Amino acid sequence: MIIARTPFRISFLGGGTDYPAWYRKHGGAVLGTTIDKYGYITCRYLPPFHEHRISVVYSRIECCNTVDEIQHPAAREVLRFLKVDRGIEIHHDADLPARSGMGSSSAFTVGLLHALHALQGRIVGKAQLAHESIHLEQEILKEAVGSQDQVHAAHGGLNHVLFHPNGEISVKPLTLSSDRVADFGSHLMLFYTGIKRTASTVVETFINGMEERKRQLRIMKDLVDEGVSILSSPGSITGFGDLLHEAWQAKRALSATVSNDEVNRLYERARGAGALGGKLTGAGGGGFLLLFVEPDRHDDVREELCELIHVPVKLDFSGSQIIYYEPEQDYSASERVRALQALKPFSELEMNHS
Repeated sequence: MIIARTPFRISFLGGGTDYPAWYRKHGGAVLGTTIDKYGYITCRYLPPFHEHRISVVYSRIECCNTVDEIQHPAAREVLRFLKVDRGIEIHHDADLPARSGMGSSSAFTVGLLHALHALQGRIVGKAQLAHESIHLEQEILKEAVGSQDQVHAAHGGLNHVLFHPNGEISVKPLTLSSDRVADFGSHLMLFYTGIKRTASTVVETFINGMEERKRQLRIMKDLVDEGVSILSSPGSITGFGDLLHEAWQAKRALSATVSNDEVNRLYERARGAGALGGKLTGAGGGGFLLLFVEPDRHDDVREELCELIHVPVKLDFSGSQIIYYEPEQDYSASERVRALQALKPFSELEMNHS
């Protein structure tokens, strides 16, 4: 049995420039971090005593005999990509809800790839996990997703990520002192709006017209360097909140679906209570509201947004990890055949009895 733990992410600056349609022409950059909220993938080879060969458990339970029957797109294509030819059982659990802007879909893909590679006896690096996940989501599943979520999930940490026109991706960890990291983390507040959305639905409203939104996307990319400079300098960190505010204004101009009246009201209430800046995490439309707030104003903001769930977070620096491994008995081919033969009369007996 294998258990893989993969962190969710918060993207601060540069989101939108990580889509291939943009960075393959202009280059892109993002600044983001992973947090101490995770997706867990548990998998094992299925013993040969079941009538189904594949079990996938998430918000649904799927019991299948072939990979083609699997309804979960990422699970189906990861199993196909890694040529898993044995019976297998996969369970997914997560600390945060899906479709909430925290990169949960890519964390699932990265985590499942990591777990299945390990189950097949391979140790793979973070760059390979990110690359394979990007390939699966963009090229195989044809999803309208960027390339930062997979990188954050695989690598972990607070990173300045560069996307080059030739397709290469550079991951540059910010080397901050522990005091600076603690100061930065103490300014972050995360609230769940309860609004679920599918990222691709939001992205599709602007991804085909990116050339018409050059101004906003260039502003968003330039703000990344400013953010890195603020975090890396010994001065006040409060200017980072102003950058988040400026970036959120630019991002909202990309499409009417990035925000909505309800989110706008929540954001303005938070600003009125002391938040320096913020944004919806992910593509927008709903999910989690990230706010940058001086620590002595946290109580004021919490009280103002008392109808929302406040989720305390800390920065994560681990990336996707295998946190549990237990070797399983490997049944021989002949043993598996005998088990299947034994199941058939048992099933017929059940049917006759019923």
